[in-house]
Amino acid sequence: MSSAVRILDKEGKEINSVGFQRFGFDCEVPLDVLRSLYLRKHYVKTIASSSESVKDDEEDSAATAYLSKSIYHADTQSISYTTLSRFPPVKLLPPSSRKRVLVTGGAGFVGSHLVDRLMVLGHEVTVLDNFFTGSKTTVSHWVGHPNFEMVRHDVVEPFMIECDQIYHLACPASPPHYQYNAVKTIKTSFMGTLNMLGLAKRTKARFLITSTSEVYGDPEVHPQPEDYWGHVNPIGPRACYDEGKRVAETLTYGFHRQDGVDVRVARIFNTYGPRMNPFDGRVVSNFIVQALRGEDMTVYGDGKQTRSFQYIHDLIDGLIALMNSDETRPVNIGNGDEFTIAEFAELVRDIVEKVQREDGAEPKRVNIIYKPMPTDDPQKRRPDTTRAKEVLEWQPRWTVRMGLEEMVRYYKAKMEEGSI
Repeated sequence: MSSAVRILDKEGKEINSVGFQRFGFDCEVPLDVLRSLYLRKHYVKTIASSSESVKDDEEDSAATAYLSKSIYHADTQSISYTTLSRFPPVKLLPPSSRKRVLVTGGAGFVGSHLVDRLMVLGHEVTVLDNFFTGSKTTVSHWVGHPNFEMVRHDVVEPFMIECDQIYHLACPASPPHYQYNAVKTIKTSFMGTLNMLGLAKRTKARFLITSTSEVYGDPEVHPQPEDYWGHVNPIGPRACYDEGKRVAETLTYGFHRQDGVDVRVARIFNTYGPRMNPFDGRVVSNFIVQALRGEDMTVYGDGKQTRSFQYIHDLIDGLIALMNSDETRPVNIGNGDEFTIAEFAELVRDIVEKVQREDGAEPKRVNIIYKPMPTDDPQKRRPDTTRAKEVLEWQPRWTVRMGLEEMVRYYKAKMEEGSI
């Protein structure tokens, strides 16, 4: 994305950095630094023929200094990767301030953004992932860094490590992925959480689990506060995820009360942003990819069901604030701006056309079509974020439009690169 694109928050002020200094933890990072990580290319040199010789540049330009020096061969549509790349600068912290952080599911969509933030801040990060839905490419730019370690591991099996904080994110989160193997999903939620809580108990690490708005099911209370117990079908096709996360919360508070484990529970509402799997079946990625390809955009049901969408940087701010605060009760982290799915489809279509025009292409107007509603799909979903505002001093800064525009540019660049 061009650095000329200005990002404005809900008050119309320009966003130049994400994060804050709060609860004795500094998580403020310039936005351009993070963008350079998720808008980076897998290669910076392109040659027409594989037989061409490649000359190394004497000096890196500022724009390409932290990109891989891999080469794209246009005639064979292949990439020759190299490990020779310079890492982005990370803060030099004294050992007393440097945290040893374990991130399970750290190669996933949310995990990789959390890893980027913690690495740039100068902490030591270990990623645990079995790559069922995560991808090595999301964190490959840190592989080899002295502060970073990536381990292929399934949290269903025990894992031993010394650490100060555990962010437990490991679990498939989109309906096609978590319904693909329902038994594995609930096993991951229960056994994975059991293993990570056991690790937190042994190492005296602080433990944060990313729960979900799905614990509220198809809610009869709107918006949903943290003390609402939910309305969940325990035997439906979504139950492996919904009930899996509910039992994971139960387990978390069992360890908290019984063994004194220092726990945090974040209930995440719909989140979107770069690195989101374009084929994971979630509404934001579906709409953007369909519109960019000039295909009909699919709305399930009559389009009157509502969702609230938050941008990834707001979520990471909320998770870090919760981890470093003293709040042990569950906290909703989401955006209160509510859209019907039909309205949201039209917004995505408009933004895709705007980006295409700005890049010099004449957009094709796509149609919005309607299909039958999936089983147990919630009709309404909007967080009551009063607790996050009062206890964490956190609230979303990114408008849905600004976040969508950045995500459209990300997917468009990936399509041009040939990786979508």
